[in-house]
Amino acid sequence: MASPALFRRATVVKIVQETADARTFVLDPHDGPFSYQAGQFCVFRVRVDGRDLLRSYSMSSAPESDAELTTTVKRVPDGKVSNWLIDRVEEGDELELTLPRGRFCLRPATTPLLGFSGGSGITPILSLAKSTLAGTDRGVRLLCADRDRDAAIFRSALEDLAARYPGRLTVVRHLDADRGFLDAASVREFVGPDGAADAYVCGPEPFMALVESALPGPGRIFSERFGGDAPAPLADGTAPAEDTGTVTIQLGTKRVSVRKHPNETLLQTARRAGLTPPSSCEAGNCATCMARLTEGSATMRVNDALTEEEVAEGYVLTCQGIPDEGSVTVHYE
Repeated sequence: MASPALFRRATVVKIVQETADARTFVLDPHDGPFSYQAGQFCVFRVRVDGRDLLRSYSMSSAPESDAELTTTVKRVPDGKVSNWLIDRVEEGDELELTLPRGRFCLRPATTPLLGFSGGSGITPILSLAKSTLAGTDRGVRLLCADRDRDAAIFRSALEDLAARYPGRLTVVRHLDADRGFLDAASVREFVGPDGAADAYVCGPEPFMALVESALPGPGRIFSERFGGDAPAPLADGTAPAEDTGTVTIQLGTKRVSVRKHPNETLLQTARRAGLTPPSSCEAGNCATCMARLTEGSATMRVNDALTEEEVAEGYVLTCQGIPDEGSVTVHYE
């Protein structure tokens, strides 16, 4: 029985200009509404200069509060996909995307939700805030760091949300142009007596590292990373034993086979073979590098993107997948 198509099509029914460099795309999936959780993302496939490129973008909508599916994209300097989406896509165009995925989702709790966002990191944080306000009686407090007022995404959306839920949503704006970069003291001051609350963090890596190190605890911390991180060790601290198997990689019209190297990810093997497969975070979060195993198996160091169903169908995050014993074949779709 054939597996369902990985990429679905959706029509862009509306485009909202959030800032000079950010757009929200309202999507109408052709196969019917997507089932998703607040905080998740979709992987988009676009063709730029004759090449298919993959990028992950978070939902800014939440199923508890929004009838429409929306994703928000901020322009990245020299970013081929973000620039293409912002400059080229118009209302009525169609886009290709996967079903929503990711584990940066709301956890059950009775304490307030503390959200920390840097720049476009506000996108999944907004989704989580909407879900919390609409589906629970918890309070929500957000600390949003931006370059300046004009760069702050969702200003009016957050103001409307605060008016809809009086007394339950507090938004603190930190503008670098006025106060310099956010520091640890400001984070702790914002947390105040809510040290036991759950904290959700998303933004540039330096911002996230600062917030995570400054949080006083004992509350839980949940983070969404899209920057590069060093690979984590396997869960049991061991490395796969060296064997004589091969790794075969199918990427477009190219197909290559190379001998295994111990403890080398499928993505590293593909690069060693001279291929340039899609990748982004290389931390197991974004699914940009996902591919399908058609022979053999692999163990993922980290998987914060693929669903259990996708893993069962053979999909793997190649930045995290270490081939198991024997030969493996991986197909980038």
